[in-house]
Amino acid sequence: MVPRMPGPPKWVEPMLATLSDERDLGKDWILERKLDGVRCLAFVRGGEVTLLSRTQRPLAYTEVAQALEGLAQDAIVDGEVVAVDRHGEPLGFQALQRRSLDAGSVALWAFDLLWLGTEDLRPRPLRERMAALEEAIAPGPGLQRSELIPGPSRTAYERACRAAWEGLIAKRADAPYRGGRSRDWLKLKCLLEQEMVVGGFTDPQRSRVGLGALLVGYNEDGRLRYAGKVGTGFDTRTLRDLRERLGALESEEPPFAEPVKPLPKGTHWVRPELVAQIAFAEWTGAGRLRQPRYLGLREATRPSDVVRERPA
Repeated sequence: MVPRMPGPPKWVEPMLATLSDERDLGKDWILERKLDGVRCLAFVRGGEVTLLSRTQRPLAYTEVAQALEGLAQDAIVDGEVVAVDRHGEPLGFQALQRRSLDAGSVALWAFDLLWLGTEDLRPRPLRERMAALEEAIAPGPGLQRSELIPGPSRTAYERACRAAWEGLIAKRADAPYRGGRSRDWLKLKCLLEQEMVVGGFTDPQRSRVGLGALLVGYNEDGRLRYAGKVGTGFDTRTLRDLRERLGALESEEPPFAEPVKPLPKGTHWVRPELVAQIAFAEWTGAGRLRQPRYLGLREATRPSDVVRERPA
């Protein structure tokens, strides 16, 4: 019997990287640029393309779907959808957020191939899957292949940070593809950045519109812990959009496990249903974000999945 490619409604769980402080890795690791977009699993069957987020939400990126329609065989491609500039170079997450409001170009940066034709490639080593990906996919508008970054790893990391990249992803060359969080894939971040649950907002002050700041937190031991307020990184349209969305979620009860002290003036509580991507300088000793900045909403992330990321 010819194996049948899995896909919706049968789900393939994506492999996820673990945040790490490691910088000196051996030659058995493959280095890639860490892109700041939306994780995407692309299912191509009989020329029809289905794009899903890592939480099975449908993704509507016409440029990507059109680029994948021409694949010669059925396939499952893993990658990151990112906004790109006029030269085809990847941009940051905020650019992808703006693209959702304005016309713009995006591309799937493919970094793994889980299925091709009638073969499940997941048990095969990463280096073999990447070789198959290189043969199966021709780069072009809407579709690119992730490029390998030459080592040694510490030198590559330092170059990445000087180039203002978000960081690197390091992957064991001989590792199979296993769904879920894994130490076979490591995140080497140049900037501190993570998802946060929105639990409240404050009224705008003076000439500002929409809202003043977001009150955010993360899950720990079954409770939502307060991590601070975020008051920068917004443009006027974002402020108005967030105020409308959060207004529909207002609640009398605070979602955080502990009292927020000091309580900002004009605080409104909301049901913790939105997840925001936040960049920041560091964690304070009190467990608060220092110099936080709003980057955008993470529509594909479940609030219950948001925890404080700690280097492994």
